[in-house]
Amino acid sequence: MEQSEIILRAIGVLTETQEMVRRLNEDVEVDIDAGEAQLGRLVTEVFPSVEVPGDATPAEAGQAVIDALMPAAISLVGAFAFLFSELAEVHDTGRTEIKSTELLRTLALRLSNADAHPDDDDSDDDA
Repeated sequence: MEQSEIILRAIGVLTETQEMVRRLNEDVEVDIDAGEAQLGRLVTEVFPSVEVPGDATPAEAGQAVIDALMPAAISLVGAFAFLFSELAEVHDTGRTEIKSTELLRTLALRLSNADAHPDDDDSDDDA
């Protein structure tokens, strides 16, 4: 899965979580399992299955798991760190006219357009 797709999916997780929190604050019944399911699907799709040879030593088995899962973990953590950084920048600059859901939507559109037109010049990225 491409990093931009992981970020887009992370945006979906964050957006859904924001909606669940909003509804909880309004004392509306919320299906918490639905949010966990979306995050669970993302994790399942990002992390590969790992096969360890039956004759592997414990150290070899551990290393095989680390080698297989580390790139996915870095990609997933990197996606959420990127989104946190974008949200924190807007917050820290005091730009209260921009809501977090707006920013996430803008980022999603920007990433989607970049994926659709990978050869376009990114010089007009000022969102």
